[in-house]
Amino acid sequence: MDSRATIRSQTALGRELARLRYDRGLTQDELAEALGITRRYLYELESGRANLFATRLFELLRELGAHLEVVSTQQPGSSPAAGTSVAADQDAG
Repeated sequence: MDSRATIRSQTALGRELARLRYDRGLTQDELAEALGITRRYLYELESGRANLFATRLFELLRELGAHLEVVSTQQPGSSPAAGTSVAADQDAG
């Protein structure tokens, strides 16, 4: 897998998590406290700078009342449709 594709996906996921948090009226401090993590770590997740392990992803989604769609038909760079799903990008190569 191309490392640029991995970074792009991680960044897109982070932006989507930040959007979900914002849509629910939560600050980074509030969500970080609810998850038992630091605000700095949450910031790094939202900005795509920190690796997001599956267990932490599911904790975040549960706290935000969202679910994961494993396959996305979205084009890179497009905005997700309104709703509460987070789509994981799959690159062909």
